[in-house]
Amino acid sequence: MIDLRLLRDDPELIRASQRLRGESPELVDVLLRADEERRAATQRFETVRAEQKSIGKEVARASGDERAALLARTKDLAGEVKAAEAAASEAEQALRRAHLAVSNVVEGAPPGGEDDFVVLREVGDIPQIAEPRDHLEIGEALRAIDTERGAKVSGSRFYFLTGVGALLQLGMLQLAIQQAVEHGFIPSITPTLVRPESMEGTGYLGAHASEVYRLEADDLYLVGTSEVALAAYHSNEILDLDGPRRYAGWSSCYRREAGSHGKDVRGILRVHQFDKVEMFSFCRPEDAAEEHQRLLAMEEEMLAKVEIPYRVIDVAAGDLGSSAVRKFDCEAWVPSQQRYREVTSTSNTTTFQARRLNVRYRDANGKPQTAATLNGTLATTRWLIPILENHQQPDGSVRVPKALQPFLGGRDVLEPA
Repeated sequence: MIDLRLLRDDPELIRASQRLRGESPELVDVLLRADEERRAATQRFETVRAEQKSIGKEVARASGDERAALLARTKDLAGEVKAAEAAASEAEQALRRAHLAVSNVVEGAPPGGEDDFVVLREVGDIPQIAEPRDHLEIGEALRAIDTERGAKVSGSRFYFLTGVGALLQLGMLQLAIQQAVEHGFIPSITPTLVRPESMEGTGYLGAHASEVYRLEADDLYLVGTSEVALAAYHSNEILDLDGPRRYAGWSSCYRREAGSHGKDVRGILRVHQFDKVEMFSFCRPEDAAEEHQRLLAMEEEMLAKVEIPYRVIDVAAGDLGSSAVRKFDCEAWVPSQQRYREVTSTSNTTTFQARRLNVRYRDANGKPQTAATLNGTLATTRWLIPILENHQQPDGSVRVPKALQPFLGGRDVLEPA
């Protein structure tokens, strides 16, 4: 949620952010009215409640007709207090609904929509491969990917990783955890089922709700990223944040991929289940922009280790999730498609998630303040696509990046089965 003090001081800033996102600025006016109505309702309740308490004290000292009049007023006030309390509670709920509907305030992102990103840099040499095979053809030849049996067992967009495919993924994720630990991140294996307040707190029950799996009988959600569990890990806590607190979460992830029917159905690009190592940071708001660059540098370091060419883009405001004020994506080169495809994202969500989840720290004066949160992908199943395709050889084999060789028994080349 955005800071209500910012809303009151500069509502036009938030309206402008809504317009940049392609979202309704009228939601800001709805929130302003709800804020005013909540404050008025709260003040009304506090006024009648104070009068009720004051008269209660007077009754103890009064006698005769005065006492009778005070008792009659006390009876009337009891009803007024009850009605005012109900009105204040209803106004509070209306404010929360309006508050949740307004996205975070964009900071520095380029204007425009999905195709209006800005390329910040391109890294690595694009391999010259005559008639490149795609990752599924390569994976099937290596007996590394089996989508046919995945569909037989679980349905479309499921798969098995077998043999060297399983070893490649496990090695890549272990490499990511090793790097994270070297940089001071706390490794974590997180729950993949979370409560509604955890999912709502990270902003995934808004525009992305259709992509989330829900277990109705248990009122639990399957996460699409360990960001959700890590963000909620310190909910309703006050942290010691002399420096950022960093976590690296390993989890299986689940997405319904609603709205992508017929898109990228071949192979493992868009699937319902995958594994991922996600970075997550809690820090002071003034440190968030620097921490964002740190997470991006971590992603680039990892991409260099698996030796694939990539580019970094600054995502446009209209393509940001509701929680993010700015997002950088790394897109790996995919030879079979002759284009770059997203493999990492890192987002600065400032105090938006922490305000919903009540994650705070103490400032220099000991006063609790809302923390900032950030997230970033360090490795995920999708990375197998550019790894297999960029390292394919003319004879059908696949070269193993040096950093991954220890996880495949020292092999530097994978031969077709």
